[in-house]
Amino acid sequence: MLAIRLPAEVEDRLAALAQATGRTKTFYAREAILEHLDDLEDLYLAEQRLIDIRAGKTQTVPLEEVMKRYGLEG
Repeated sequence: MLAIRLPAEVEDRLAALAQATGRTKTFYAREAILEHLDDLEDLYLAEQRLIDIRAGKTQTVPLEEVMKRYGLEG
């Protein structure tokens, strides 16, 4: 179960879309979450990794080393 508060403008747009298509607002909210969750996870995990690198909590691996490790040398 999930309850969310949306800005009035977004709520109005969602309601209009639902009414125009005969689907529920919940259907469209679910579709939006499913469509964008992978991107949000990637973004926030990448941001956290960058913070960790800058703080010296994790190290980077040069591209050349990764390519060599996986047999992708050119």
